[in-house]
Amino acid sequence: MGRQQWSSKLGFILAAAGSAVGLGAIWQFPYVTGVSGGGAFFLIFIFFTLLVALPLLIGEFVIGRSTQKNAVESYREIAPSKPWYLIGKLGMVTCFLLLSFYSVVGGWILIYIWKTATGALVHLGTEEYGPLFAKTIENPVVMVGAHLLFMVLVMFVISRGVQKGIERASVWLMPGLFVLFLVIVIRSLTLEGAMEGVAFFLQPNFSSITPEVILFAMGQSFFMLSVGTSVMVTYSSYLDKKANLVQSGLSIVGMNFFVALLAGLAIFPAVFSVGMDPAQGETLLFVTLPAVFDQLPFGMFFLLIFLILFLFAALTSAFSMLEIIVAVRSNGDDRKRSKVTWTVGLLIFLVGVPSALSFGVWKDVLIFDKNIFGAVAFLVSNILLPIGVLLIAVFVPLKMSRQVLMDELIKGKYFGKKLFICWLLLLKYVVPIAIVLVFLSVIGVFDLLF
Repeated sequence: MGRQQWSSKLGFILAAAGSAVGLGAIWQFPYVTGVSGGGAFFLIFIFFTLLVALPLLIGEFVIGRSTQKNAVESYREIAPSKPWYLIGKLGMVTCFLLLSFYSVVGGWILIYIWKTATGALVHLGTEEYGPLFAKTIENPVVMVGAHLLFMVLVMFVISRGVQKGIERASVWLMPGLFVLFLVIVIRSLTLEGAMEGVAFFLQPNFSSITPEVILFAMGQSFFMLSVGTSVMVTYSSYLDKKANLVQSGLSIVGMNFFVALLAGLAIFPAVFSVGMDPAQGETLLFVTLPAVFDQLPFGMFFLLIFLILFLFAALTSAFSMLEIIVAVRSNGDDRKRSKVTWTVGLLIFLVGVPSALSFGVWKDVLIFDKNIFGAVAFLVSNILLPIGVLLIAVFVPLKMSRQVLMDELIKGKYFGKKLFICWLLLLKYVVPIAIVLVFLSVIGVFDLLF
């Protein structure tokens, strides 16, 4: 049986963009932009995405498409008898742990979709949404059940394969995400006082730009493109040889920019229109936005649309996290896919149970002063992901032949030899330095020195 492939380049782009457009792009990024210089931060983020993250994304594409193998065997084929295949293993572990707590947040979204649809959030009073959220995530039965339901949705799609599962779901979910976004943006921008929110989000404030903010923007650039875990190695391995990798990468980057922009334009005009504090961080989705929409005409209807939008983003990212593991464990044998998917998915669910309980019955269990959810999130985001990004950035120019790289990338008018050389130089020198700086920043080395 031949290895599965995407049925079209559009299917690949939508699936890969869905992997990149996760909760971080919609939930965290607009808030961080607003409090870190607005439009100035957004411009810095765009600069580093094009300079740092895009070259790395294309590098992962080359690894996967050139070998047509999973995230472990790709590295093994390029560098046989060397331990570089451990990059793929690291990506599997990272995605396993990432999905174990990511699905907990996915469960929160499912719960709040239910609460919104049944009217449980209507007219509570602004001060009551915070305690309601705290009470909700303290309930062990509800938390574990929602965590399981989210994982079942992800497992069902992945068990159906690349075309019938991931691609078909992405082709529906991603356009649906954009349509729902446009509905919310139009509603937010037509509210009284909306332009204050737009100014908060996009007006450049260079006085807020510090070295720490610049490093954070750099880190966000590659975290938000889903690079560093070899997920894009896996997705590109299903891609036809005729597809233009550079064009595909630019399309995914463009979608990511657009979603981040839409998220800010959807959230902050609504928040400012009712005079609420936009600097709510992690509680923005489950505390601030319900309170905001409850004060607007037909507010709960628009909140429901917004939550469904978030669910779409969470699912498309989760698909890629599970797929990298399933692809390795099934090793191209589609007869094993269903069994491997449900087995691995249930293991991820079990590992994620402590994270689901870490706001309630296990809230006193601390690891380095963090609850279980926070500790796993810190390990993945601040340790494992930067290491994976750095290793891939080193691997491509060091171990892949220049001819293979040129054959994969130089396609027609989009990417000539001059741009190829620029890409290679960026990947070889600029990207590793950027990643090391970000890593030193997140572990606090600069704080100790200065």
